Amino acid sequence: MAESFVDSFKTELIADRVWRTTSRLELAIVEWVGWFNHQRLHSSLDDVPPVEFEAAHDYAIIGTVDLSPSFS
Repeated sequence: MAESFVDSFKTELIADRVWRTTSRLELAIVEWVGWFNHQRLHSSLDDVPPVEFEAAHDYAIIGTVDLSPSFS
């Protein structure tokens, strides 16, 4: 799974690009990770973004959804 993430990251964001500053690269990384977790449709999750799938799972298990950012 991690290998797939790294491959996607390299292919979609890093490959064949030159970043003028590290600040621009850092911002691009933050935006890409946000898209990857919050907007990208994941075929293994019935074409639902990972965050929505996790929220639905949490609701089904505990009856509530934690909307706070999770960095674990």
